[in-house]
Amino acid sequence: MYSVSTQDRLIESTRELLWERGYVGTSPRAIQQRAGAGQGSMYHHFSGKHDLALAAICRTAEELRAEVEEILSGPGTALERVSAYLRREREVLRGCPVGRLTQDPEIVADPALRRPVEETFTWLRARLAAVLAEGRDRGELSAALDPGTTAATITAALQGGYVLARAAGSPEPFHEAVDGMLALLSRA
Repeated sequence: MYSVSTQDRLIESTRELLWERGYVGTSPRAIQQRAGAGQGSMYHHFSGKHDLALAAICRTAEELRAEVEEILSGPGTALERVSAYLRREREVLRGCPVGRLTQDPEIVADPALRRPVEETFTWLRARLAAVLAEGRDRGELSAALDPGTTAATITAALQGGYVLARAAGSPEPFHEAVDGMLALLSRA
C-alpha cells in the first residue's frame, strides 16, 4: 500500500486551500488540520507558510503544464490539439488553479510567489503559439495568422471565460467563450 508523505500532504492541502481561500485565508493551522500534520511536521519540511505556499504553487503550475503538454503534443492537426486543450475536463466554476492565483493580491505582490504563475502563462502562450505556427506552416491555418497574438487571445479568452462563469454561477459562459474561440480559429 502506498502512503503519502507528510510533506506531500502539506503541499496538497496548501494547494487546495489556496484555490479555495487565497493566501491570506490559508492559515498554517488550516493547512495542518487538512493535512493531518502537526506544527512540528510543517516546520520540519518548510520554513513557514510562504515556503509551503511556493511549493504548492510550483506543483500546481508543473501539473498544469504537464497536462497541457500532453494534449498539445498529441496527435492531430493544430486545430484539433488546440480544441482538445480548450475542451479538456475542468472544474469551471472553481476557476483555473493557476489563473485564480492572479486574483490574490498577496501572491501578485510577492515576486517569488508570482514567478511560477507568470512563468506558466508565458509557457502556455509560447506553447500555443508553437502549435499554431506549426498549423500555419502546414497550411492547416491561414498564412496570415499571427501565432503569438492568437495564443495570447486564446489564453485571455479562456481565463475570461472562467471569470464570466464564476460571475454567472454557471459554466455556460466559459463554454461559449471556448466555442467562440474555436469558431474564430476554424475560420483562420
